[in-house]
Amino acid sequence: MRLLKFFISKTLIFLLLKAGLILVGFIFLLFIGLHFHTRQNNLIEVPDLYQVQLSDANEMLSDLKLNFEVIDSTHFNPEIPPFSVLEQQPRASEQVKRGRKIYLTLNPSTFRKVSIPNVVQVTYRNAVTSLRAVGLEVGKITYRNNIGKDMVLALRFEGDEIEPGEKIPKSSKVDLVLGNGKRGR
Repeated sequence: MRLLKFFISKTLIFLLLKAGLILVGFIFLLFIGLHFHTRQNNLIEVPDLYQVQLSDANEMLSDLKLNFEVIDSTHFNPEIPPFSVLEQQPRASEQVKRGRKIYLTLNPSTFRKVSIPNVVQVTYRNAVTSLRAVGLEVGKITYRNNIGKDMVLALRFEGDEIEPGEKIPKSSKVDLVLGNGKRGR
């Protein structure tokens, strides 16, 4: 009976109200503190850095108190100056907080170099497939007396004969010397 009276007494109700008010106040202060700590209203618009040189991008981002990290790129675009920004993450015009890291993908200075596959003594059709697979293009085709018709006899790059395994820039044109199917004299 005493226990039942305690649960419906003014003292318990007063203590519960007091505890509830303290809990609500604590939660309110916690949200205010988190709002200031996470800088919710302090956003910066990310600038458009497309085709901007790395040194200029560094200056622009430093002025805005943003950090950046360069991501290596293997996609060379000859129409854009070397070491300029090809892509950025987050994208231009997005809202970010101070100190945010912006990831930049740069245009390399040239195409990366690839090894010439061994296509000597291989048919023209197979040689073209192998060269294209590594990112090279077939240039000028010349013929020389050799019994192997359309058999690759030699490779040339910029006028000089090259050997399989040598490295040249990707998307370069490789000239092929093929056999014409006639006996050499």
